[in-house]
Amino acid sequence: MTRTITVAGIQTSYGDDLQANIDKTIGFIREAAGRGAQVILPSELFQGSYFCVSQEEHWFAHAYEWREHPCVTALSPVAKELGVAIPVSIFEKDGPQYYNSIVMLDADGEALGVYRKSHIPDGPGYQEKYYFRPGDTGFKTWTTRFGKVGVGICWDQWFPEAARAMMLQGADILMYPTAIGTEPHDDSLHTAEPWRRAMQGHAVSNAVPVVGANRIGHEAVTQPGQTFYGHSFIADQQGALVETLGADEEGVLVHSFDLDVLDKYRAAWGFFRDRRTDLYGPLTGGR
Repeated sequence: MTRTITVAGIQTSYGDDLQANIDKTIGFIREAAGRGAQVILPSELFQGSYFCVSQEEHWFAHAYEWREHPCVTALSPVAKELGVAIPVSIFEKDGPQYYNSIVMLDADGEALGVYRKSHIPDGPGYQEKYYFRPGDTGFKTWTTRFGKVGVGICWDQWFPEAARAMMLQGADILMYPTAIGTEPHDDSLHTAEPWRRAMQGHAVSNAVPVVGANRIGHEAVTQPGQTFYGHSFIADQQGALVETLGADEEGVLVHSFDLDVLDKYRAAWGFFRDRRTDLYGPLTGGR
């Protein structure tokens, strides 16, 4: 019997109204499920505007314990109703500590646990180190009803080590919820294509499909604000873009993959057979 997995990525704009953002996301989840999607990826921190463009302490009041986060409690019954798995991106509060996290909901609506973003950026327009501690969960691959799903968060997507770590845990699919756009310090710097190519490279070197879900639109949390460039995509195991959206389109990307074909393809390429872990010491040398 053929084993398939159908994945989806959501691309849309978001504002400051938490409930409106949740409702909008649920609408796209329903659309994706109606098109056969089984694992559906919203973008990063969809609970509100991307607030990390500056350092303002009032945003800490928008974090919640992960089991009680409004996005989790709202999407859990939707996952159960539709029989889909959803990686839910949240601003997490754990006692006095704060994280940029994912809660993986399985198709019965139950939370499989939390992943905390490992790589935290700090630069113009992306001042995340002020808000988030580096994750302490390690990289995670989730065993959902439909297959094993590895999920990294935004800045994680630029690091090949993160993708490889999730693959070594048996991932069938890699997913990256994202909030990325303009570079406020350099109007000439456009990273949409390098952003895609980095993840297409993960697809090639790990022989695995990759889903990237970004937001769109201009958000003026602080002036001059941030414009998110979309370009969400699904790449196949050869890195080819099989589903794409542009810079301004709202919508859902859906694509199916044969898990047995992926397993055979991955084994034939020998990337995991030919690894030389005895030579990889410098990768953990701290430089």
